[in-house]
Amino acid sequence: MPSSTLAPASQAPHPEPSPATAPQASAVRVANPGPLGLAAFALTTFVLSLFNSGLIENAALSAVVLPLALFYGGLAQFVAGVLEFRRGNTFGTTAFVSYGAFWMSFAGYVKFVVPTLPADQAHIATGWFLVAWFVFTAYMSVAAMKLDLAHRLLFAVLALTFLFLALGDLSQVTALGHVGGWLGLLCAGIAWYISFAVVTEETWGRKVLPLG
Repeated sequence: MPSSTLAPASQAPHPEPSPATAPQASAVRVANPGPLGLAAFALTTFVLSLFNSGLIENAALSAVVLPLALFYGGLAQFVAGVLEFRRGNTFGTTAFVSYGAFWMSFAGYVKFVVPTLPADQAHIATGWFLVAWFVFTAYMSVAAMKLDLAHRLLFAVLALTFLFLALGDLSQVTALGHVGGWLGLLCAGIAWYISFAVVTEETWGRKVLPLG
């Protein structure tokens, strides 16, 4: 630091840069990862819900869900959550990282675990797996009450989706699972809507669709 006494110009010490005088690095704007995370969640949920609702009856075709669950609903959504952490968004980080991990764990469960379970009891494991995610989604729905109407609806419907799917597996009542599938389709539609609203606002620089 410079001396408090004056010195000849040729001998004056060079002051160390302080936070006030040091060159400031240009701030890097981090893109909003929300539309990506929501789109990844919506698309994967939509495809799986086509089978859960009974709209597509050939269960063998449900294998199409696994790569989506691993790479889009899983990996892409997980990355969105990490980027939300960089933006200081606790809710977004918790939601996207958790549901990204859900989809990846779902893919692993269906591919590697289900074939090893007793055929007459696998539905119990699946049911409690879904119950656990219902619990998580239920308290995330409480946190979402501070957000806009669209997000409140999204988490409320998602909680009901997990609940009905869980009840359908545990009770082996197909109709309950189908209700969960239809709720999943609604949930996917809401998530797509929010993603569309946010990405168009970010791109156009103005609000295009209301979120309530």
